[in-house]
Amino acid sequence: MESTDHNGAAAQRPQLKLLLAAPRGFCAGVERAIRIVELALAKQGAPVYVRHEIVHNRHVVERLEGMGAVFIDDLDQAPDNSCVIFSAHGVPKSVPAEAKRRQLNYLDATCPLVSKVHAEAERHRAAGRHVLLIGHAGHPEVEGTIGQLPPGAITLIESMADVEALQPENPMRLAFITQTTLSVDDTSDLVAALRRRFPTIAGPHKEDICYATTNRQSAIKKIAAQADLVLIVGAPNSSNSVRLVEVALRAGAKNAVLIGCAKQIDWKMLKGVKTMGLSAGASAPEVLVRDVIDALRTRYDVEVEEKSVVREDVAFNVPRALAS
Repeated sequence: MESTDHNGAAAQRPQLKLLLAAPRGFCAGVERAIRIVELALAKQGAPVYVRHEIVHNRHVVERLEGMGAVFIDDLDQAPDNSCVIFSAHGVPKSVPAEAKRRQLNYLDATCPLVSKVHAEAERHRAAGRHVLLIGHAGHPEVEGTIGQLPPGAITLIESMADVEALQPENPMRLAFITQTTLSVDDTSDLVAALRRRFPTIAGPHKEDICYATTNRQSAIKKIAAQADLVLIVGAPNSSNSVRLVEVALRAGAKNAVLIGCAKQIDWKMLKGVKTMGLSAGASAPEVLVRDVIDALRTRYDVEVEEKSVVREDVAFNVPRALAS
């Protein structure tokens, strides 16, 4: 393919092989959460109040704001008698309790796979175990999970140093759960360390890291070693997106960078790049990936090759109140 330079002369576009990871982008939990906001707006009219970003993506948030969603940090910002939606990351038990006390009309968009982790925490506590949560401090999902049990019932584990420093009251009565959006490899290392120190520790019936996180990391591993550069479309506060960058680098990519959208591409980074990988975090819509490809095509002769590791067909139902 040829382009024309500013003198009108024919200029050859450089070739770029683009390895497109699949699966990528929206997962079933994100699609469900966004659908809940859309349905609530359609059924009840604007405004609908959403506690925290429904998912970690500004494009999604701004589109829903344009439809009449109002994003708030705390329930006290929601007027009496209003409709409030809890984000996909989950909330501490105190939040729905406060919503009930204020008689707010609330909908819970917590991802069912996060709710599964909440149920595991409850099950372990009922069995008399102290719960260790592998995750990142300050992440909304972690705050929501810790808030399922009374203060002190869950200890957060972020690193190997945390594992080594543990001095549990009863080493024989321990259990672990994990944030759903972690690095599969990092988490397996931490779990192995916990099992070495505490051989009787109880774990999940099934791995807590969600299918979408696992699949997106597997897809990146498949293309990383072939890529001079990997671009991950996602938000800096999106745990699963940040993990994709780390996984790409560990799997052999020469460079890997997180971008929010096509406008954030640093074209200097592409100097000398012949093969590029592209994926998106579970809260990034496919339109942003397509925008990146379109932007690349303005400067390169792009050959797109999709590399798929698995086909996803998971879907989650919306709350019954919105299903009719």
